[in-house]
Amino acid sequence: MENGNVPQEGATDPSSFLSDIIGNPVTVKLNSGVVYKGELQSVDGYMNIALEKTEEYVNGAKRRSYGDTFVRGNNVMYISADS
Repeated sequence: MENGNVPQEGATDPSSFLSDIIGNPVTVKLNSGVVYKGELQSVDGYMNIALEKTEEYVNGAKRRSYGDTFVRGNNVMYISADS
């Protein structure tokens, strides 16, 4: 226990989580509030993300559909695995 951090049972580090969900549907929210939903194809150490079959949502409303999308990591607020 370093710096008061207590490891949680069953917890995984973010890079392992992201590697495990490649090929699965995800939701990516940007700092601007725009949301992308698509199939995660790749992610790197800078959180740059490549998606396929992507839909863009602004204020909860679908705005556009894209084939392939690349999101620069410094714009990402979070990535969530969809079921």
